[in-house]
Amino acid sequence: MPNHPTTLLHLESLSRQITRSDLLAFLHSVAGLDRSRVGRIDLHGGTAVIEIPDGWQARIVKALDGQMLGNRRVRVWAENPPDADDPGRHHFDRLIRLLEQESGAQAQEAAERGRRLSPADAERTGTSLVDLVITDEDTGLGGRYLVQLAKRRHTPLPWNRLSVGSPVVLSPDTSRDATGHRGVVCERTEAFLRVALAGLSDDLAEHETWRLDPSTDEVAVQRQRAALHRACAARAERLAELRDVLLGLRPPEFDRERDEPVLNPGLNDTQREAVRFALTARDVALIHGPPGTGKTTAVVELIRRAVRRGEKVLACAPSNLAVDNIFERLLAAGERAVRLGHPARVLPDLRTHTLDLLVEDHPDVRLARKLVKEALGLFRQADRYTRAKPLPGARQETRREARSLLDDARRLEAQAVEHILDTADVLCATTTALDNDLLGTRRFDLGVIDEACQSTEPGCWVPLPWCRRVVLAGDHCQLPPTVVSPEAAAEGLGVSLFERLVILQGPTVARRLTVQYRMHQSIMDFSSQEFYAAGLLADATVREHVLADLPGVAAAPATQAPIEFIDTAGAGFDEEVEPDGESRLNRREAQLVCRKVQGLLDCGVAATDIAVIAPYAAQVRLLRERLSTPGVEIDSVDGFQGREKEAVVISLVRSNPQGEIGFLQDVRRMNVAMTRARRRLLVVGDSATLSGHPFYRRMIEYFDTRGAYHTVWEEDAEI
Repeated sequence: MPNHPTTLLHLESLSRQITRSDLLAFLHSVAGLDRSRVGRIDLHGGTAVIEIPDGWQARIVKALDGQMLGNRRVRVWAENPPDADDPGRHHFDRLIRLLEQESGAQAQEAAERGRRLSPADAERTGTSLVDLVITDEDTGLGGRYLVQLAKRRHTPLPWNRLSVGSPVVLSPDTSRDATGHRGVVCERTEAFLRVALAGLSDDLAEHETWRLDPSTDEVAVQRQRAALHRACAARAERLAELRDVLLGLRPPEFDRERDEPVLNPGLNDTQREAVRFALTARDVALIHGPPGTGKTTAVVELIRRAVRRGEKVLACAPSNLAVDNIFERLLAAGERAVRLGHPARVLPDLRTHTLDLLVEDHPDVRLARKLVKEALGLFRQADRYTRAKPLPGARQETRREARSLLDDARRLEAQAVEHILDTADVLCATTTALDNDLLGTRRFDLGVIDEACQSTEPGCWVPLPWCRRVVLAGDHCQLPPTVVSPEAAAEGLGVSLFERLVILQGPTVARRLTVQYRMHQSIMDFSSQEFYAAGLLADATVREHVLADLPGVAAAPATQAPIEFIDTAGAGFDEEVEPDGESRLNRREAQLVCRKVQGLLDCGVAATDIAVIAPYAAQVRLLRERLSTPGVEIDSVDGFQGREKEAVVISLVRSNPQGEIGFLQDVRRMNVAMTRARRRLLVVGDSATLSGHPFYRRMIEYFDTRGAYHTVWEEDAEI
């Protein structure tokens, strides 16, 4: 290729059988680019990067994007030459660097945990399970290999964070050097976990006991990195226009509102306004949903209204549970929705609507399976030794016939996938589960990202190349994205795209929901004042409800008062660092919390209606040991994000002469913890330690002004 400026052309969703010669022919026949003008071709798996002459990129992308190459429609985009003055490049280079820091920190944390902790300690922290045996084996979930794991002595599984959908590594308990098998937890009970492995492993019968450890999701990091590169390089296409709005380089545009019927008559005025506003957005809109305000209800209405307009919708969220929440409501409303992603990460009741299982049940695929079986038989026939010498070329012909059958099977399966995706109005997936090979050149009129504040910004860029416009829903006043790397967090990786747009565009692109349907007004008011400019209103159905209104619950101070703060200052409720760990606990505070929970149970409050929240893992473990009542949930703040309980007891743990409160300084954690409660909120903490922070000083004053402040010294503080 002559020495002149070049541009890098990216081709995605390629068949694995495509060669460099195929690509040269494709460029020449479809785009008219002579082979001699094509430079280096890097072909890796289903992607290719090709050097082309600068100035050809727009014409080639227009000619090739969406065209068939082999049996695939390919995605084509051109990488722009570096521009030192491009503000977008600075932004994306920074995000890519922070993403790499975070990925490295996660891998290092996992490695250090494995080196530092003994198997027993790893299990005690809830991150791993050890001394497991395989009690059952099966196939399912789209042909995956399922293993059921239980304790060797058949005791109940200890508390752990390996929930359904968690990526895990299954490895022999007795050998740290053995290769682990990656899988996903697909079922969890008190007695066993079931894990879906990609395929049958040869060594499952060679080891007696096994351990499960959490696994990092390397594919998700790769997809985020690719999405950032793609957005940065976009030129003369819709993604470039959308990117410029999201970076604040041009203002967002809106259409006039249409007079359309509301599909859910139960929506309140602010939900209706938010949906109407989001439907007018040409580029981006935000739906800000404080706790209990029915954000997902508004999101589902938005999606359904877009479908009524004849639009195709891509509905995403950072977590599988959040996606399932939307997906379940869409199915209940009768929408044609399909769930993408690993079936093991989907709630069991919804799995029959996943792409994998729909494909498996498709008549074309059932025929394809028969063709594969027939092809394998022909391969065996061609390889089998026979006494009679086969006719010349007979074996080669048999193999050609077998390969032809496999090609037919692959084509039938691909047609089934295309048919299912084409006939769906809504595709639902986690943001990082979206795959070029699957979605190809599809375009969606609307992309929706629910719980957008729980995703780092790189994760939110993954769906955007497929979307003409996007609506983000979330609440930046609740928990931010989880970031392991302190350096990446300090440089802003914990600032979500939603939060950055709120700061950048403000009310221009956002509408806030204001009517909440969860909390008693006294539980709501402090959060409303601190985080939402006193703008929240409690619906009449919840405004005055208390525990004593529940069937079978006796009237008592603890069941009639919606809020209470118990001050432990000066009573010797000292915190301590967990032995052989870094987390903190408070033994006397845990004892008090257990007594208060027992008081609620004695009044007839159901155990399943009670949650105990502590900001430190060590306190969570201590409370689990001391309060073993089945049904009472005890977890960290993160574990209760997006959930609610009738009664919530919060143990703040920190009690020290220095007034140190650690990560309680991120007051959004407290906003989440307090707003999980529907009818009763009890907070236990040391005012002398907490009041050095203005937020906690105002919180304690709030309880005091409501007549809900007590100390451990007061006799009437007891239930």
